[in-house]
Amino acid sequence: MRWDALFQDMEAQLAADQKLALESEISERARVEMAGIALADRLRGTLGRELSVLLSSGMRVSGVLAHVGSEWIVLSEAAQQWLVPYSAAASYQGTGRQVLQDPGVRARLGLASALRGLARDRAEVTVHLVMGMLQETALFGVIDRVGKDHFDLAATGSGEARRQGNVSSVVTVPFASLAALRSLRGQEF
Repeated sequence: MRWDALFQDMEAQLAADQKLALESEISERARVEMAGIALADRLRGTLGRELSVLLSSGMRVSGVLAHVGSEWIVLSEAAQQWLVPYSAAASYQGTGRQVLQDPGVRARLGLASALRGLARDRAEVTVHLVMGMLQETALFGVIDRVGKDHFDLAATGSGEARRQGNVSSVVTVPFASLAALRSLRGQEF
């Protein structure tokens, strides 16, 4: 009888050790898997849901997540859309735990591609620039040209069409200083 109890105790200890080893392996695999998840894939899992983004300037923009590129997202509100570069976001609120990888073309589109679409459509935009810690400024106009790491904005008054007489100046904006870009609905990204 004592031998049976001893062997049962040893079997129980071995089973507990095996269970602990399995749980440890599962936890380690989950950590390794999480380490390989890109922000874009995490955001893509949130497509079609409400998302709030705190910009590094301190401004908060919200809307339904409509598009996810390799360097930017688009949030849609009733009357407007926001293009937000990843580099300008301090945090995202509303992301779930779902991950969606996309090997398609849109997943590889950079910020320049999105801005070129707006330039092609001559969309009137409001460009929010980061001016330093918790400061920003806004420019109104139409994107004229887009380079590799900058774009030219034909600055106009708010709501003015881009006509030769309405352009007050042409402002070159480095991508690094872009906090967000807003366009009215109907001038889609």
